[in-house]
Amino acid sequence: MIIQRVVLNSRPGKNGAPVAGNFRLEQSKIADTIQAGQVRVRTLYLSVDPYMRCRMNEDTGSDYLLPWQLSEVADGGGIGVVEESKHDNLAKGDFVTSFNWPWQTVAILDGSLLQKLVPQLVNGRLSYFLGAAGITGLTALLGIREKGHVSVGANQTMVVSGAAGACGSLAGQIGRLEGCSRVVGIAGTDEKCSILVQEMGFDAAINYKKGNVAEQLRELCPGGVDVYFDNVGGDISDTVISQMNQNSHIILCGQISQYNKDVPYPPPLPPDIEKIQKERNITRERFLVLNYMDKQEASILQLCQWIQEGKLKVRETTVEGLANIGAAFQSMMNGGNIGKQIVSVSN
Repeated sequence: MIIQRVVLNSRPGKNGAPVAGNFRLEQSKIADTIQAGQVRVRTLYLSVDPYMRCRMNEDTGSDYLLPWQLSEVADGGGIGVVEESKHDNLAKGDFVTSFNWPWQTVAILDGSLLQKLVPQLVNGRLSYFLGAAGITGLTALLGIREKGHVSVGANQTMVVSGAAGACGSLAGQIGRLEGCSRVVGIAGTDEKCSILVQEMGFDAAINYKKGNVAEQLRELCPGGVDVYFDNVGGDISDTVISQMNQNSHIILCGQISQYNKDVPYPPPLPPDIEKIQKERNITRERFLVLNYMDKQEASILQLCQWIQEGKLKVRETTVEGLANIGAAFQSMMNGGNIGKQIVSVSN
């Protein structure tokens, strides 16, 4: 069977910015028949995420992420429909997902590595299982519950950087649902800031490209910052940390501003900011959602319930066609999208 797939065409270099040309669309073949335990699936949606930047390097800098190999098919979160099955628990027409879905139109996969999906849990929006009801939502929810130490009635203020992105836009809403009394987002355009406040219930949002972020933070968080959901690192995070309260908490979700730099993860703080962190006893612990998979099922059900009840607003930026996945990745890394970046492969 002839299929289309996307392979890693070149590496941007440890300190380089990824571009669409780092990926290549090509034709390939898969077997016409499947073996016992396998399924043939048609790809519907693929997820494009910031962590994938690490996989473009020969060394990902992580012991749980494998690098993509040159001229080999890339992979990540994906959803498809079963077209043929020789696995006992999967049948033709079932919708399935995997965290290691190949970037190709049709694939033959081990059925035991796939998770069957129930579209009704997300009101039929299958792509949500790659975002708000998937690993992205889990990262936001478990990050807040495990590292944020949010307590109902404690009058806590949360700040979210990268707040218009896939994880940040959910984290602010979940912070509110979990008990924060005030939520402030930081994003890169006025449009994004407006969406955060008017659509997603943030109390306020700061366009970091306009005005003085430190001054705006002091005005919007007069009681200081108790919980910081950090998606970006760098100067913005240094500014937020400098205004955090005694015994406050940083949820170290991502450091997207540092992903094109050859630095360790998490990147070290500047000496003056590290001094503040230590003097104020601010926690800043590496957070990996994969360490909490025992809480996955209950957490996914909670996220789905909030979606069904309209308490969790979901934004997606969708690009049509496998051929455009490289451009979608470049746009996402440049902060050009709102919410989750999804590639729709076939309808």
